[in-house]
Amino acid sequence: MDTDALRLFVLAAEKLNISAAGRALGLAPAVAGARLAKLENAVGADLLHRSTRKVSLSLEGAEFLPYAREILAQEDAGRAALGMGQATPRGTLRFTAPSTFAQLYIAPILPDFLARYPDMTLDLRLSDSVFDLIEGSFDLAIRNSALEDTSLKGRKLADDRRVLCAAPEYLTRHGLPEHPDDLIRHQVIAFKNQSPRPLTGPNGESAVFEPAASHCRLVVDDGLTQKLTTMAGAGISMNSRWSVAGELASGRLVQVLPDYRIADRSVLWLVYPKSNVLSLKVRVFMDYLIERIGKSPDWE
Repeated sequence: MDTDALRLFVLAAEKLNISAAGRALGLAPAVAGARLAKLENAVGADLLHRSTRKVSLSLEGAEFLPYAREILAQEDAGRAALGMGQATPRGTLRFTAPSTFAQLYIAPILPDFLARYPDMTLDLRLSDSVFDLIEGSFDLAIRNSALEDTSLKGRKLADDRRVLCAAPEYLTRHGLPEHPDDLIRHQVIAFKNQSPRPLTGPNGESAVFEPAASHCRLVVDDGLTQKLTTMAGAGISMNSRWSVAGELASGRLVQVLPDYRIADRSVLWLVYPKSNVLSLKVRVFMDYLIERIGKSPDWE
């Protein structure tokens, strides 16, 4: 298969502009159009829908795109192994991460990364919903849960310690819990599909934080909303320490049951599809995030 044509198709799918993709590769518009048509004839499907107004990815094109990217990554890796690879990373990196974490810790450092690597483009999808990396054609993701998907590989970014906290105003009205059993008398803000979490006390005793067993009248699916409603006095919630470190330091939130550790060993992972070659653009972004965030996390 013509990898030059594949590279043109990937660029056209990212830009949704065949002429712009051709120019990026030094091709005239007519040559770019003819090369894409030849590729479509070779694979037996229309990969792009064309009209006088716009270009869009067809259903077949969307299904073919991750395989085209993988073929190109394999080619680049092979060239690099022979000393023929590019000295600097280039191209578009598709990256997904929890929105609150990205806003607090990733967004502020992106200008420096883009200045270091001027030939790279970052395509970010930031949401607390978990995207399928393979179906979504993502190169890399941050996951703050156990790495259970066997189709993924990962590197540890940082520990993800969880804490229980509440607003001072809430604790003034309802009192400060002294034991996990006291939570049954409190309002708890729960994250959607939140499972029970084990607690370890100061003398090694075990307990469980179980929102369903508490007076849970508020369920959310967004980490920032959970923090904001907690700060507004709606109840007690369990948050990642990275999310509430500033509020705990300023006193806008108070840690609840500080002598009890949530013993779930949560970790922030940088994950990528196991089937993918670890391309240079992915490797440098992973290294950068570990350098700027993982070595000495601000929240600790």
